[in-house]
Amino acid sequence: MSQDRLDKTFDVLVDNDLIELALPATIKENMFYGRRPYAIEAFSRLLFYLSEYKKRRKPTQLLFHMATGSGKTVIMAGAILELYRMGYRNFIFFVNTDTIIRKTKENFLNPNSSKYLFNNPINIEGQEVQIREVQNFESVYEDDINILFSTIQGLHTKLNNPQENSITFDDFFDKEVVLLSDEA
Repeated sequence: MSQDRLDKTFDVLVDNDLIELALPATIKENMFYGRRPYAIEAFSRLLFYLSEYKKRRKPTQLLFHMATGSGKTVIMAGAILELYRMGYRNFIFFVNTDTIIRKTKENFLNPNSSKYLFNNPINIEGQEVQIREVQNFESVYEDDINILFSTIQGLHTKLNNPQENSITFDDFFDKEVVLLSDEA
């Protein structure tokens, strides 16, 4: 028995104008990038899946299959803003190398960087929101975006060798945490 591929199903929905291709206000108002047609379509598909798709599987696992340099990090940054709007506050962003982590932190955390992805300040539905780097989810800012940046190997080590002020499996018991993987 073959399974339907979500991308093919969504191709039909887009082709028949059942998914509106429009840049969500949260992204339009808070990001410099993400206005290319393929990015708008990616955001539209994501929001349709999260908000309207009746066959959505939980826990949700999605993949953006895009070439290197085509804007996956921009899509994930926009997804974080939309997921924040939906009530999510805690994110783990993991990749395969320290080099990518450094670049990602610069893109997400340094407003003075030429590659910074967000408007400064970020304002979501009338509330100013900060993006904060955290080491665990024990003492987070409930009104902000809390991101733990790690390599896959580093995350594995932290979870399996608990240390003070580091993420542990306990961080997942009473909190919703979104896992984002870039080039991993």
